[in-house]
Amino acid sequence: MPKAKPPLKVLLAAGGTGGHLFPAEALSHALQKRGVSVSLVTDQRAIEFAGGFPAEAIHAVPSATPSGRSILAKLGAGLELAKGVFAARRLLKQIAPDVVVGFGGYPTVPPLLAASMAKIRTVVHEQNAVAGRANRFLAGRVDVIATGFKAVGGLPEADKAKCVHVGNPVRPAVLLAADIPFQPPELLGDLNLLVFGGSQGARVMADVLPPAIEQLAPTEIARLVIVQQARTEDDRRVRSIYERLGVRHQISAFFHNLPEAMAKSHLVIARSGASTVAELSVIGRPSILVPLPGALDQDQMANAQSLAAIGAATVIAQPEFSPKRLAAELHRVLAEPESLTQAAAAAKTAGIPNAAERLAKLVIAAARQE
Repeated sequence: MPKAKPPLKVLLAAGGTGGHLFPAEALSHALQKRGVSVSLVTDQRAIEFAGGFPAEAIHAVPSATPSGRSILAKLGAGLELAKGVFAARRLLKQIAPDVVVGFGGYPTVPPLLAASMAKIRTVVHEQNAVAGRANRFLAGRVDVIATGFKAVGGLPEADKAKCVHVGNPVRPAVLLAADIPFQPPELLGDLNLLVFGGSQGARVMADVLPPAIEQLAPTEIARLVIVQQARTEDDRRVRSIYERLGVRHQISAFFHNLPEAMAKSHLVIARSGASTVAELSVIGRPSILVPLPGALDQDQMANAQSLAAIGAATVIAQPEFSPKRLAAELHRVLAEPESLTQAAAAAKTAGIPNAAERLAKLVIAAARQE
């Protein structure tokens, strides 16, 4: 009787932000359902909040972002990345994975470089509509490039042949929320707003949204129900304005049930990171998106425009994201709530709820060199 084949071993490389860890988490769940052994390698910064990651083991290797202005800072980052490559090579000998999968960001560079040098199969997943610097650097060295969007800018022409569109994997909590149908707001009924911005966006939301609400008519204000992320230092001033206006509100620095809150909303106001755009699409909710400004690649603007192009979102660049402009948008949707129903349906058409399964199949095929 032939011996059973040992399970495939996959090493996921992700870190830095939830935008990289969330799709890696979704892929891990999909791979483990198929009997695949999964480990995670990340950087020290992310290891503190990766404790609940679904993996047999979690490892840390040195990493750094070579974006400092001074030559000394760049040299220091380069040295740290080199240390990470040597540490990753030792880790690869210990784990002996069949394939290494990276999710962008500089914490993925050492493991992917080490795997390429060791002739281990490699896959990177690019979540954004414009490839990030780390993935652009790795593109010529990896075997497969999985993409979250159909078209991805920023990649060298020679590497586009490696691209396979799978979508952006979303967490199980998002798939559960996707089963909650959109409840159209009534003409004079409540409008549920969900407002969040992550670590780099909550401040601008706190600066713009409350004074925008102040510009609405009392009858419009009475219809609003706001769930908003606000930094601890912004909580009091945001809360005081809403209390003075009589706005029904819930303010928190962090929401553990964000997918559920998204499903209960009529309109989402947020940044346009790849995970946010993917979750809006899979759950199917209309949005006002304010891309993070100043990014070299303008990836968030490209992500947001993908939803705007199908009528699922309104995009406002941050320089134009003023209380007056936002008040005008809120006045419009309060007067025309049916437009939200149309935008929700449009968002749903862009969703790929089985992206994690599609990526899992691609990773397994790469490991088996099929």
